[in-house]
Amino acid sequence: MSKKLVAYFSASGVTKVAAERLAKAAGADLFEIQPANPYTRADLDWTNKKSRSSVEMNDPNSRPEIAERLSNMEDYDTVFIGFPIWWYVAPTIINTFIENYDFSGKTIVPFATSGGSGMGKTVEILKPLCSASAKWDKGKMLNRVSEQDMQNWAEQF
Repeated sequence: MSKKLVAYFSASGVTKVAAERLAKAAGADLFEIQPANPYTRADLDWTNKKSRSSVEMNDPNSRPEIAERLSNMEDYDTVFIGFPIWWYVAPTIINTFIENYDFSGKTIVPFATSGGSGMGKTVEILKPLCSASAKWDKGKMLNRVSEQDMQNWAEQF
């Protein structure tokens, strides 16, 4: 039996709820990806082109620092990585997370929450950031997913 991890970033709490439900359904450990410098409400104002989130998302080289490192990534075979969709892709803190671990031989399963958009080009952007031997799943949007659908999806991995 493989060991599973649900690692997630949540700016408003929506992705946190989805991650907790997924961890329970998958029998996985849970790890919150927290920024070293927490986001304020003003930072998350996507209507302000000068807000922190807008500036980060407009800079492909942006890599927000993560507060805490997971010390035992090598213990996991399957890693679910969750995040809200920002500008049709994962927030750049997810790039930081992926680039800071060795995912060789692991299965990576992205999941996301969004007010209205899908995964966009998320996997295409994230996949080149890690080991070529990592196996990427297409992932899933976990908005309004029933407990049974969550369980059925999680059991695939």
